Formats: sequence, C-alpha cells, structure tokens
Amino acid sequence: MPVADYEPVIGLEVHAQLLTRSKIFCPCSTAFGAPPNTQVCPVCLGLPGALPSLNRAVVEMAIKAGKAFGCKIAPRSIFARKNYFYPDLPKGYQISQFETPICAGGAVPVALPDGSVRKVPLTRIHLEEDAGKNVHGSAGSEVDLNRAGTPLIEIVGEPALRSAEEATEYLKSLRLVLMYLGVNDGNMEEGSFRCDANVSVRKRGVDKLGTRVELKNINSFRFVRQAIDYEIERQVSEIEAGRRIVQETRLYDNEKGVTRAMRSKEEANDYRYFPEPDLPPLLVSQRWIDSVKVPRLPQEHLEALVAAGVSAADARTLVADARLVQLHGEIVAAAGPESGRRAALTVIGEVARAVNEGEVDLSAPRFKAAQVAQVYGLQDAGTLSSTAAKEVLAEVLRTGKDPAQVVSEKGLAQVSDSSALEAVVDSVIAKNPGEAEKYKAGKKALLGFFVGAAMRELKGKGNPGVLNDLFKKRLGG
Repeated sequence: MPVADYEPVIGLEVHAQLLTRSKIFCPCSTAFGAPPNTQVCPVCLGLPGALPSLNRAVVEMAIKAGKAFGCKIAPRSIFARKNYFYPDLPKGYQISQFETPICAGGAVPVALPDGSVRKVPLTRIHLEEDAGKNVHGSAGSEVDLNRAGTPLIEIVGEPALRSAEEATEYLKSLRLVLMYLGVNDGNMEEGSFRCDANVSVRKRGVDKLGTRVELKNINSFRFVRQAIDYEIERQVSEIEAGRRIVQETRLYDNEKGVTRAMRSKEEANDYRYFPEPDLPPLLVSQRWIDSVKVPRLPQEHLEALVAAGVSAADARTLVADARLVQLHGEIVAAAGPESGRRAALTVIGEVARAVNEGEVDLSAPRFKAAQVAQVYGLQDAGTLSSTAAKEVLAEVLRTGKDPAQVVSEKGLAQVSDSSALEAVVDSVIAKNPGEAEKYKAGKKALLGFFVGAAMRELKGKGNPGVLNDLFKKRLGG
C-alpha cells in the first residue's frame, strides 16, 4: 500500500528563547557567544541552597505571545520540577510548567497561497528554563552551562497538521509572529528557535491515531520538511512490512537524510512532575494582562499593504521581514499615502539589493526615509530620469548623502529645457534620414529609436517626455 493511502498526523512543539537580557530565575546574562561557563551563578549551576527568583520580563513576554495567538491567560499558574538526568542539566531537574501553564488554547494564523488564512490550533504555551549544551569533540565531551536557565516559552501545537509542507508553513508563520512581537529573534542556527515534531501515520478514513515518534531539535525549515517526509515514509514502510511502530525519540541526520533512534519516548509520568517548592504560584491580574500591548501582527500588515495598493506578492515579501515593513511605512509617511506601491518596489528592490550586497545595515542605516522621498520628488519634478533616480537612490542608501548633493556631484540633473534639446533632436534626425522617412510614412514605432539615440548623445540626461514631444513635432505626428 503506497504512502498516499496513509494520512500523516503531525504536531509541533517549539522552544523559543525569550529576548530578555537576564535568565529566567537569576541575573546572569543571556548573551550568545560568551566563553563557556562564564555566564553562570549558583542558581543556574544548581548549587545547594541557591533559590530561584522569577524574572518579570519573562512573564510579560509570555503574556504578549499568549495574547497574540488568542490564548486564555491563566490568572494562576504553577511552576513544576521536571525530573531527568542529563549532563547539561546541573540540578537534575528542569523548572517548567505542567498541569497549569500560563497560556492555554489559541491558534497560529497560517497564510495560504490563495490568500486565505488557516488557524492551526494550539494546546498551550508554557514557561520553562533551558538546559546547558553538551559540546562533543575529538578530545571528548564537555558541558557549557551558559545557556542553562535561559528563559523559554514552549509552544505546543495540536496534532492538526497533515503534511511536511503544512508543518513548515506553520513553523514559518509562528516564527514570524514571535519576531514581530519582539520576544524571539527566530535564529534557528543558534538554537534560539527550535522545533520538535511529533509524527504518526494512520490509514485514511481511520480515526484512531497511530503511534507517535518525536523528532528532536531540527534547526532549519528545510530539515523540518525533509525529516518529516522521511519519517512518514519510514513509518508506512514499517507498517506495510508488518512491523510495529515503536514510540521513541529520533534524531534527524541531515547529512544522510535519515532519522535514527535516540531513546525510548518518555511519558509525562516518567518525569515525576511535582510543584516547584521554591517558587510560589504565578499570579497574573487582568490589569497586568491589559497593560501588555501587542503590536500590529504580520497578517494585519499584509492586509493593510494590499489595501494601500501594494500587490499581494510584494506585500508578502515585505511582511517576511519586520524591518522592511517598518522602512516602508516610514517612506510612505514622508512621501505621502499615494506612494505605497512605489515605496514597496523601492524597499524590495533597491533596498533589499543593497542589504544583500552588504551596503546597507538595516539595524543602523546611514540613510533616512525622508531622503528616499526626496529622490521621488526630484524624479517627479523632472530633475531626474528614472535611470538617474535609481543611481542617486543607490548612492543615498550607501552613504546617507543628501540627494541634491549626489545629483550635483555626479552631474545627473535631467535636461528638460526644450531649447537645449532641440539641437540634439535635429542632429539625430539629420544622421538618420532613412528612419525619418519611414516614420513619416507611418512607422510610428521608430519614435523610440529616435528618443534612444538622443538619450545616448545626452548621456542619459535628456527628459524622455520632452524629447518625445520634440521628435513628434519635427517629424510630424
């Protein structure tokens, strides 16, 4: 029986590191890249007698995520100890939330190709601390505990996804919302956004769920898709061969493109959860919830851009990067509401190219949105041709110079004075008598030939509109 006769059932668990400066239960730094074991203290090292103290900013970020996804924020939630032994877990347990998480329910909005939005349901969002990191090398294995105690939210999705492609799109949408909220940087390579996938298969038309397998810590969208697709095929092959699917945790080997068994899958009772005795219940008032503001989210930006005249495709490109959306809004504010589509083309064209080539750093740009609007103004006034405007804009983006200064330095001002252009027009006609006769005989498409020839003589500085009119006047028509 082929894979098509089976239905995959997929649920994702995402661990998102929160963008706080300090850890969840101690004041140690969360900065990435410090020398091993330099950002630690008795609390995150799990030394006897050290007591945790909850970071308020962590709670506010969890509330913000919960509000964005439409979760129910619990007025009272409990921290619990999740007991297991691993070298990177110095206390021998992880402080997490189990029976009473801070957020329940909600959904992740996923944009579909036809423009509609599907809401993929969530089970919960809960707070927990991260473990350290095992570093394996030729000399042996070492443990870096800098990451131990880093604040996380775990976002647990319902098993509502039915393909690797759906899972990937869900993950992209979830990551983008968290980045817009400013609670996570979305960096999968550094491990601040990590995904575990629970995958099972069942014959189509069957309601009972199959045995699920957990795929751990997949660190790219491409690998998420590959790992899930491989696991679906593996499970179908096992079932078709008459073998039983084992409930286990598997790792994805991206070099070989296969999943391999890591350990048997634990159930909740294996972790011996019990309330954390060193932390009181977390009480969240409605006033606190109301005080946490949620910014405009990607789907809202998308709808606003399309309403402003930006094409759906260009709007999706902009929304994929919150910095581009912000820049677009600043340019429109400076150039006027009618510039929405024009600004979008500038941002996804010239600005994106400059960013990709390392000429522009959007975190600290040299240029201002008002300067882009000034370039538009120079072009609309006839001072710059469309080609010259692109050249001026590129220089402004790269250096932050005033557009008028760039025009002056490069001699890019467009010649629009008819008296200054007439001699060039007459010269071009005199050099091309055959084409002039053909034009007069009705071959009007040759107008572009004449304008192009004049622009070459003028080194691109002639006003095409004025040249069009002059050639028509001289040639008749």
